[in-house]
Amino acid sequence: MKILHLSTSDIEGGAARATYRLCRGLQSLNITTKMLVRAKLSADASVIAQRNILTKLSPTVSGLPLIVYSQRHHTMFSPQWFPDTIASQVRQINPHIVHLHWICNGYMRIETLAKFNKPLVWTLHDMWAFTGGCHYNQECQKYQDSCGACPQLKSNSNWDLSRWVWYRKYQAWKNLNLTIVTPSAWLAKCASSSSLLKNLPIKVIPNGIDINKYQPIEKHLARKLLNLPQDRQLILFVAMSTAEKRKGFHLLQPALKKLSQSNNHHNFELIILGANKSGEELDLGFKSNYLGRLNDDITLALVYSAADVFVAPSTQDNLPNTVMESLACGTPCVAFKIGGMSEMIEDRKNGYLAKPYDVEDLAQGIYWVIENKERQQQLSNYAREKAEQEFSLELQASRYLSLFQEVIKN
Repeated sequence: MKILHLSTSDIEGGAARATYRLCRGLQSLNITTKMLVRAKLSADASVIAQRNILTKLSPTVSGLPLIVYSQRHHTMFSPQWFPDTIASQVRQINPHIVHLHWICNGYMRIETLAKFNKPLVWTLHDMWAFTGGCHYNQECQKYQDSCGACPQLKSNSNWDLSRWVWYRKYQAWKNLNLTIVTPSAWLAKCASSSSLLKNLPIKVIPNGIDINKYQPIEKHLARKLLNLPQDRQLILFVAMSTAEKRKGFHLLQPALKKLSQSNNHHNFELIILGANKSGEELDLGFKSNYLGRLNDDITLALVYSAADVFVAPSTQDNLPNTVMESLACGTPCVAFKIGGMSEMIEDRKNGYLAKPYDVEDLAQGIYWVIENKERQQQLSNYAREKAEQEFSLELQASRYLSLFQEVIKN
């Protein structure tokens, strides 16, 4: 069995890393897998990089239709209209199944999917596959119909860019041999209510993680190696940018300020992983440590193990790798009860689920996790147990193997 995975990148970004991990998991089961990507950052020989003039131009040119919408929200919106050469490369590789992952930022034209003439499996890492171009709907339900008058574009026209993108998907994907996979039941429910995907088979297969690489490391040692203080309670936040509203740092800031003001012992410090320090100093009442971008698994496991609690205050999210990584390292998690968070975080068992967007409850959850050392250890033990039982890479790979066998048989 030969599986070809299509992804914009191999290891840059959460969706790419989840895809790359799955490839490694399938390879461990002796399945022949390759990745075809635009941006290859690993040295893995099974990853094939596209190198032509179209792939160089596509990230810049693909966003040109958005120029018309000068007042739009600056969230990601992908028209996916720019030509590509992917179909010819797929024919050369000739896999049994083409497995789609995150294919945006100009990587693949909407109409290209119909050119593969292969059974397709598509793992959704966000909502783009069934919307008119947005990646998260921000509570807009127009994807259940045909989009248009898009709130994120700040458009009043029914026949706007979102309707055009939706209509192209509708026309191009009507007769595809396509199976949808979502990592979370929440995203499956959204997909099944969409006008574009509701009639397709939709499976739920959670992402997997190498629980031998992501495992608890003795806290004192982890902090020593990262040069972090031993006498502080460390709160971890992870995002490529603190300015991205969906990641919720604008909600975490006031929560942390409340936390520092309501407790006499100010022995907290914040760790920010991914984002770089901006010019403006954070006003939290305690110190912030910026670690920048780290990509290797061992160092990431050290960071999670060094923290007392990981906070993921996203306003919308699928099944984030960061929560899974934290759980595997035995670090309790705090998040809002949204999206796929409740499928990973069991309230007051391995973390705390706060009322959506309630800053005070978020602060309360952080404090509840770290105030009692004995309880924190119990949360930590169950976090690791949860990862071992439900999110191992072996379990994910075996589930996909069963799906691929079913798709080929049918």
